Amino acid sequence: MAELEALRASLDHCVKCTICETACPVAAVTPLFPGPKYAGPQAERFRVAGEVSVDRSVDYCSGCGICSQVCPQGVKVAELNAQARRALKARDGVPLRDRLITRPTWLGRAGTPVAPLANWTLRSRPLRILAQRLLGVHRDAPAPRFAGRRFSTWFWKRRRAAGQRTGRRIVYFHGCGTEYYEPWEGERVVAVLEHNGFEVVVPKQGCCGLPLQSSGLFEDARRAVRRLARALEPELSDAQTVIVGNASSCTLMLKREAREILSLEDDPVLRRVAARTYDICELLLELHQRGELRTDFRPLPERVAYHAPCQQQGHWIGKPALALLALIPQLEVCELTARCCGIAGTYGLKAEKYEIAMAVGRDLFAQAGASGAGAVACDSETCRWQITHGSGLPAAHPIDYLYRAYGLGGG
Repeated sequence: MAELEALRASLDHCVKCTICETACPVAAVTPLFPGPKYAGPQAERFRVAGEVSVDRSVDYCSGCGICSQVCPQGVKVAELNAQARRALKARDGVPLRDRLITRPTWLGRAGTPVAPLANWTLRSRPLRILAQRLLGVHRDAPAPRFAGRRFSTWFWKRRRAAGQRTGRRIVYFHGCGTEYYEPWEGERVVAVLEHNGFEVVVPKQGCCGLPLQSSGLFEDARRAVRRLARALEPELSDAQTVIVGNASSCTLMLKREAREILSLEDDPVLRRVAARTYDICELLLELHQRGELRTDFRPLPERVAYHAPCQQQGHWIGKPALALLALIPQLEVCELTARCCGIAGTYGLKAEKYEIAMAVGRDLFAQAGASGAGAVACDSETCRWQITHGSGLPAAHPIDYLYRAYGLGGG
């Protein structure tokens, strides 16, 4: 538990300035969460070995991480809250709902072969109401549609047909959202990387464990992220090979969160994987800064709004998508300044938290609607689903715009 002790050591740096309280999107819309300072540093001083949180309100923390980002003293507020939630769930138990919705790999494998039936079920109002009553998944929560095909199947069929490519190798971590719900996003990532001279490698992989961690299922999350790291690490055959992902929350899990929150700092495989993991826009911008990114972009005479998800900002890499989109001729980009969409992975799916999530995202939805944009670009798939649900606007990964501007879609 060395990492937990390190987190607790940051408590003494808290000066009760309330900056985290002011920035917290959840505390601003509900009295059920008194704020990150109260649930984190302040309450942590009352927790001792073997005791859980002094207040169950910590379960209403969405885990967005904004409090840790804005803290001028470097206190690990969100991380302390995650530890408190784990202890709370260990004592009170984890609902069946949380054990189900935190396993996207299981859900994806079950739903993909019967996608039409599964999608009809998700659209059926009576069945959604029944699911809310039986499981506690809100009837109006944004449920993604199963694509009916898997990205990895497309990739391996394509690779067998095309043969081995040449170029600098890059390992693609596609994540569950791309694998089961948005395989086209993975296809576009591969096309953009190959257009820039990379040979894309896709090892067999599973979930990063972030949904499990967010619901306090730490042991299951550790097994998931270790399994993923051991699937990716053998592909790092030379010093030049890196891992790239297009789900900003999943890449953050590999980079930092699994080691800081799940006490896996000493895992040598995960440490090596973390040091070589990039978000897709982070990598492409770094290539551009070195003069290595192809900029043969066609004009896109459109207006798009851009939202940087909380987890993307937790990478501490700025907003590379904005810099990349600025390279596309005639593409007008409007940056949305609202902090959070509210979904926080599985948080906004839960019946008792759905209205909170929608209230958190209200400013973002309003800004998107007022922007005059025809669509919203966003780095996180769950945030995209929430934005479309709340604003009615279509949402896509920033890579979609690079893909189209490169002329890779055939249009």
